[in-house]
Amino acid sequence: MMDDGESKTVKWLLEGEPWVVYRTRLDLLDELPSSEQVMQAKRAMIEAPAIQKLMDAFQNWETEIVSGHKKADLLMHFLTFLGDIGLTLDDPGMERVARAALSHLSPEGIIQVGINIPTHFGGTGTNTWGWAPCDSPAVLQALLSFGISHRPDLMPASLLSSGIRFMISLGRENGWPCAVSQELGKFRGPGRKEDPCPDATLLMLKVLLQWKAQWKEADLPDAEAVSDGIRTASECLLGLWADSLVKHPYMFFMGTDFRKIKAPFIWYDILHVADVLGRCPGREQDPRLLEMAGHIVRQADPDGRYTPQSIWKAWADWDFGQKKVPSRWLTFLVLRLAKRLKIA
Repeated sequence: MMDDGESKTVKWLLEGEPWVVYRTRLDLLDELPSSEQVMQAKRAMIEAPAIQKLMDAFQNWETEIVSGHKKADLLMHFLTFLGDIGLTLDDPGMERVARAALSHLSPEGIIQVGINIPTHFGGTGTNTWGWAPCDSPAVLQALLSFGISHRPDLMPASLLSSGIRFMISLGRENGWPCAVSQELGKFRGPGRKEDPCPDATLLMLKVLLQWKAQWKEADLPDAEAVSDGIRTASECLLGLWADSLVKHPYMFFMGTDFRKIKAPFIWYDILHVADVLGRCPGREQDPRLLEMAGHIVRQADPDGRYTPQSIWKAWADWDFGQKKVPSRWLTFLVLRLAKRLKIA
């Protein structure tokens, strides 16, 4: 049961944008997807001009070239946000979005993006279709959340399973390294070969959690490998938090910038990492995760609301794209994390 402060905060969320209202009703109030208020919020969300603008952007999938994965207005980040708010292939316009993202696949079943790695970074310096562990898993995770597993007409089940199996095979005992497709030449991120890449590991953890959620436990393909991958990836990220003062693989620090709360989930930052770890079976009460979450929830203002401490300028038109007033979407994300971890 919510106390008065939480109730006031939730009431404030329900006065917000339709995607905030939709997720609040589902994730904080545990209302049924079939309830009239939830369906009304989803209809409003789909029709919202801001959401339609994101969906319309996918007409540029064939021409977009990724030159830096941290660029906040990349289509793969739009895809992630559309999945985070809860859109599926059953919603108007989403099949068109999914078809664009699936237009180029490697023989192994890996989703490819238009990309150009400069020669001085070990790449070919030319535009090509390829994949890296900081793009393809992000796209795949979003597509899984849309329900791609149930649409073999869009991606055959055998090819989907093959792609996930291949990506799992790239992992090691300490996480996922930077391993790119052959089209990208000899590119490798700025880390030691034996180190895990924190961002690649985070994205692979999201894929494995989403893939596992699609199946009954007894029917999960490669169940042991998936469960082992979830344990490996979550332990890697939790271990990096515990050793954040001394371990910075691939120059991914967990310092001041990492600890600023922000949205949406584009890069390797504290709320993104904690949100994913909070969905890992058996990790809910891990002291390292609770310490991370504690740092987050303590940022609340006296009204229990959260103001972005860092922003992506490409999302300046959204309520989480400024640092002056509380953001409903950011507040929702923190409250959902606190609920998952049973933090008062």
